[in-house]
Amino acid sequence: MNQLSTAIPPRVGFISLGCPKALSDSERILTQLRAEGYGVSPSYADADLVVVNTCGFIDAAVTESLDAIGEALAENGRVIVTGCLGADADRIRERFPQVLAVSGPHAYEQVMTAVHAHLPAPHAPFESLVPPQGVRLTPRHFAYLKISEGCNHHCSFCIIPRFRGDLVSRPVGEVMQEAENLVAAGVKELLVISQDSGAYGVDVKYRTGFWGGKPLRTHIQGLAEALGSLGVWVRMHYVYPYPHVDDLIPLMADGRILPYLDIPLQHGSPRVLKAMRRPAAAERVLERIRQWREVCPDITLRSTFIVGFPGETDEDFETLLDFIREARLDRVGCFTYSPVDGAPANDLPGTVPEAVKEARMARFMEVQAGISETRLAEKVGRRMRVLVDDLDEDGTAIARSSADAPEIDGLVFVEDGEALRPGDWADVEIIDASEHDLFARQTEGSAGPAN
Repeated sequence: MNQLSTAIPPRVGFISLGCPKALSDSERILTQLRAEGYGVSPSYADADLVVVNTCGFIDAAVTESLDAIGEALAENGRVIVTGCLGADADRIRERFPQVLAVSGPHAYEQVMTAVHAHLPAPHAPFESLVPPQGVRLTPRHFAYLKISEGCNHHCSFCIIPRFRGDLVSRPVGEVMQEAENLVAAGVKELLVISQDSGAYGVDVKYRTGFWGGKPLRTHIQGLAEALGSLGVWVRMHYVYPYPHVDDLIPLMADGRILPYLDIPLQHGSPRVLKAMRRPAAAERVLERIRQWREVCPDITLRSTFIVGFPGETDEDFETLLDFIREARLDRVGCFTYSPVDGAPANDLPGTVPEAVKEARMARFMEVQAGISETRLAEKVGRRMRVLVDDLDEDGTAIARSSADAPEIDGLVFVEDGEALRPGDWADVEIIDASEHDLFARQTEGSAGPAN
């Protein structure tokens, strides 16, 4: 390789695919690249090589990742592959033998080693160019906070533990230091993520760490309490419904963390849940939901479900519909079952035809749409605080309430929000609702522009 001018640092292009957990991995790699003096290129043409952080959870994600690798090779020619799909290195190299290196998820050191081998770092690092909060791929006012890697569950439809390994919790002091850095940089919403947030600390037996010179237990409740003291929105994602999750609900009722819980329920039929290797006590889940709402009436519950799982009968599907009618969840995603290479569920009998899967998903979403619309209609006339994400051409502010996680939930359209900017708080009154979104006007004494 020709000697690069010291005036122009070597540049790395970066493609990040998949879930927020993969995005967090990308941010960590980009932070290290910038710390070592590398530039980050927004185009193939200006990049000296390209890193592709892949996803491999379902077939559509695998296809997207393979297409991205192929495009990067065609447009640039020098490609390093990492991420979940990279855990199957033989598959990548068989398809693309010309890739420079392949590594699995959260393999930060391996990625940097590959970059160093094929694009040596500048002579002197420019660590002063890296802000304390690191390089981020989200807007300035919200950020994902990853608290652990891996998962101890072995659901029959999932191969993530094969990619990411068993649960490894980050030290609680390290998590809190990152959170403090983010808040100091202007972040107003922290989105707590992992493969299984409710299990935080179980791998280290909830040992005591330290934050600000004070002891802090490595446990989701202690972490939530500490994060809630930072004066920003704290939103909990991917919380497996362990019994101790009940202890988070009073924190929500007291306004210390957002009254929002993302819990992966997957189905409502005990028989299907057993085949999925998931908790099968659907009645107990419904009772807990009732208890949560008694403690925190404003709680927003989000979940995801799978229809068309092997062996799912018409009766199982009707049981699922009965479950969501009774649970009345606020935000719901639904997917048809998709076989994933290496998943134990592939060997289960009773494959459901694709046409039946699609019909069941359509019916599921029709039932849930009615529930969501009713739940949102109940908010008309209420006042609430929202966080502005964007402004459209008509001067309407596009915002989110405590019930809305970015990119996956609904929006609050503030019709007289032309003076607002991304990252601003606004106090609004809800004037209308649709199936997914709310419409609002600012109230007197609205929070207005952020500091």
